[in-house]
Amino acid sequence: MTDKFEDYCWKDIVDAELLEIYAAYHRELFVGPRPAILAIDLYEKAYLGGNRPVIEVNREFSGSCGENAWKAIEPTQRLFAAARRAGIPVIYSTRHADTGGVQSTNRRLGREGENLYGIKKELAPTAGDLVIYKERASAFFGTPLVAHLRRLRVESLIICGESTSGCVRASTVDAYSYGFHNTLVEECTYDRSMLSHKVNLFDLHHKYCDVMHIDDVVAHLDGMSAGLKSAAE
Repeated sequence: MTDKFEDYCWKDIVDAELLEIYAAYHRELFVGPRPAILAIDLYEKAYLGGNRPVIEVNREFSGSCGENAWKAIEPTQRLFAAARRAGIPVIYSTRHADTGGVQSTNRRLGREGENLYGIKKELAPTAGDLVIYKERASAFFGTPLVAHLRRLRVESLIICGESTSGCVRASTVDAYSYGFHNTLVEECTYDRSMLSHKVNLFDLHHKYCDVMHIDDVVAHLDGMSAGLKSAAE
């Protein structure tokens, strides 16, 4: 797949001069070999207040991603369904409400119930999926995630979730540092701030991952499914 700048959500904030600065990063995009899904923080807290503008839900539910989170549900369901058809691992990250004062960011938190960090039911794990519990932004920091990926012989990751500028970014950079090829699915990734979302997607795409659209990723996974079916016949 060729890197087509005009197809991305950041096209309205990136000018020709910046594109020239980043020209050395242009390359062919692809889903890497032996992939797994890494779903970052698809927990209930991100969806509180419903499918409404973030500024509205944030007044009552600090930390909610509002309509940005809800918009990503359907494409993320498509991604998970394609991954399961292809028989690739699906790995989730979340956190506990009480982490002994260790937080993923400097955002102020009040008293929280454990139910806030359960995975959204529409996107919930199925039998055989792995859930990683973390205390910092990255799903890799202080967790056994790398050990599980090595055991599963995973060589690349398809990443989605929230927030683009925080836990998704930290996890993607760490994944790149561990040597994984990363694909980040644009429609399945979100943030409270659209500006932060676009800026970080643009930067991550050029430095640490291939940002691809859901249709292209699903097509690749369905190709894997077809290969499995043919091999079984």
